[in-house]
Amino acid sequence: MSGFKKFLFRGNLVELAVAVVVGAAFSGLVKAFVDSFIGPLIALVGGEPDFSELAFTINGTKFPYGIFVTALISFLIVAAVVYFLVVLPVAKVLERLIKAEEATERACPHCLSDIPIKATRCKFCTTELVPAPST
Repeated sequence: MSGFKKFLFRGNLVELAVAVVVGAAFSGLVKAFVDSFIGPLIALVGGEPDFSELAFTINGTKFPYGIFVTALISFLIVAAVVYFLVVLPVAKVLERLIKAEEATERACPHCLSDIPIKATRCKFCTTELVPAPST
């Protein structure tokens, strides 16, 4: 029983559970956005993207491939919305934050160890160095 308790309260499991709950809530938010804004825009331009009536029959067995096509189009729309409205903006913000962080170390040209930028001697290989140009 104690092993089960350790499993349940292990940090990774709790983080995973929180991620699943937040992911499900975010999924609902994205779906509502697509249904409320993106879907009507697509319907306005090209008609309702619903192909669920498409099917073919072989030996009396119906294959409703339109359901798959509709789900595929829906997936692509949701993926595009997530990419352009979440992934790209977050990546740009992170890029700006990384650029804003000033580098405090550089690689020694002789031993490739990380040393302070203003160092004149490497603390690992003791080679004398030219101070890095200030930017």
